[in-house]
Amino acid sequence: MTIAYDGSAFHGWQKQKATCGEPDVIPVRTVASVVEHALVQVLKQPVEVVGASRTDAGVHAQGQVAHFDAASRVPEDRLAAAINSRLPDDVEVLNVEPAQPDFNAIRSAVCKQYRYRIFNSANRPLGLRHFVWHCWRTLEPERMQEAATRLVGRHDYRGFSAADQKRATTVRTIFSCEVACDDPELQIIVQGDGFLYHMVRVIAGTLVEVGRGRFAPEVINRILASQDRTLAGPT
Repeated sequence: MTIAYDGSAFHGWQKQKATCGEPDVIPVRTVASVVEHALVQVLKQPVEVVGASRTDAGVHAQGQVAHFDAASRVPEDRLAAAINSRLPDDVEVLNVEPAQPDFNAIRSAVCKQYRYRIFNSANRPLGLRHFVWHCWRTLEPERMQEAATRLVGRHDYRGFSAADQKRATTVRTIFSCEVACDDPELQIIVQGDGFLYHMVRVIAGTLVEVGRGRFAPEVINRILASQDRTLAGPT
């Protein structure tokens, strides 16, 4: 499946279980749990949805890939419509298609892209407030791009991740990192083979500090070399 969603009212993608010993607690609303519920209604069987990325609360998706294993009596060309008829209006299944038996949305992913949108204006982004971060200080996109280019390659990105990072390895490959300007909006577009917890948000915060003139573009090299999170910008 390829799924799009407005993440404003979701606690991220990943399904979360109720606290042990508290069976009456209602699980928090996540995209995976909502999609699973719709699939169970359509397919009349237990279904587990596995997504390619675990997006955080408030993060939106234009093309989240996921997979599930199930038998279906619903024709393939009608399956997406059947699922959507049981989904809330902030989620949409764009398409459903059969995959090879060994396909896995996580392990089979070859590239992921995140787009961080910054509304760079003294005015408030009222109509876009759920989709952009408001930064009223003037930013210099050329400086930000110079810094962004230094992120490209295969590195240990521990210095750009959350302090409580629990991944087996913090080495990743960034294929490209671009700063696009469409006044008054700046977009940081990052493509890579995978990302660490809060990695894109820390990259965005660091590039904004460069754009404000508080950091020099060379700070990227120091963070990569030292793996020191305290040298990077805010999350």
